[in-house]
Amino acid sequence: MKKYIKPKEASEFLGVSVKTLQRWDKEEKFKAFRSPTGRRYCTKEQLFEYQGLGKNDKKNVIYTRVSTPNQKDDLVNQKSFLLNYCAGKGVIVDEVISDLGSGLNYKRKNWNNLIERCFKGEIDTIYVSHKDRFVRFGFEWFENFVNKFGTKIIIVNNDILSPNEEVVQDIISILHVFSCRIYGLRKYKKALVDEKL
Repeated sequence: MKKYIKPKEASEFLGVSVKTLQRWDKEEKFKAFRSPTGRRYCTKEQLFEYQGLGKNDKKNVIYTRVSTPNQKDDLVNQKSFLLNYCAGKGVIVDEVISDLGSGLNYKRKNWNNLIERCFKGEIDTIYVSHKDRFVRFGFEWFENFVNKFGTKIIIVNNDILSPNEEVVQDIISILHVFSCRIYGLRKYKKALVDEKL
């Protein structure tokens, strides 16, 4: 998060409208600073203080994920690898969060909870072993999103792929999504046929 925060960014962080922030400023509930041209702004310290969060209250988190239950050994390996990395860097890990589910699934409970906590300004840094452990598509979008709220994502073992290899990985992921949908449609169609009989 930048040192000086515009009203729109502050409103997103606090979960209120810009007009509410303007009203709070007039009521001195959340007093804004003014630029030389009269524009309102606030600081990240103000936002954290308003939310009851001090700088030291933000947490360093390890996030691990596997797609299926038979990969649970990999969860242990990810956790061990990331804990060793953080220990080597002198980073105190406050929490380890794990999920079981596809990287294409945005309904992962623990992942969604983690994003919500970033939005509230509770998370300082997320340590992940690979981009696709966090999210399969749109990693850069999520990285930019949480950055607005003062959270960094550190990819510890980011395998550098050539542009061709990245395209192949993306195509495989897309095929996987659509093959799952087709399978789901077949089950749905069978259920309809059975219902008519």
